[in-house]
Amino acid sequence: MLDPRPLTDEPLALDLVDTVWIDDDGPHDLLDAPARRSGWLARRELPDPGGRAAAAHLAEAREAIRRLLEHPDDPDARDAFAAVLARGRIRLTFEDGRPGETVEVSPAWAAAWHAARDLRHLLSERPDRIKRCANPDCVLWFQDTTRSGTRRWCSMTGGCGSRLKARRHSKRSRAA
Repeated sequence: MLDPRPLTDEPLALDLVDTVWIDDDGPHDLLDAPARRSGWLARRELPDPGGRAAAAHLAEAREAIRRLLEHPDDPDARDAFAAVLARGRIRLTFEDGRPGETVEVSPAWAAAWHAARDLRHLLSERPDRIKRCANPDCVLWFQDTTRSGTRRWCSMTGGCGSRLKARRHSKRSRAA
């Protein structure tokens, strides 16, 4: 199934947040449709236990991640995010002479927990590279992987950046 979203292939946590977007047709939520949610989970190679509980947990994690991104100093946002992380754990192992890790999380929480774990990793590595699109009408988040770290838009090709440039050009043309 084709992914209808304007921005895809971001790190897991940001990709989950970006399952909600707004375009000319209004707001969309990829998680609302079970087939699209299953397709998203499959593309991300995450387990899909199905059912309302798993969908609700994924939506809860998405909201907690979004709140933390938008309000990193808000204790309630931090608590909501920590509550999702608390749903799973990593057990350190040592087998056959080699260190390892085992993730322990219920199947219904697995995708949500992995997304929260991914955001934790992103925040520990390069938090300055996690950005919201500079278009005030856009709700999408991305990881800035440019060398200079100056990316401002979710997309320049057919997205917010090109639309803004087109509007600016149109205003200049009318003024001239």
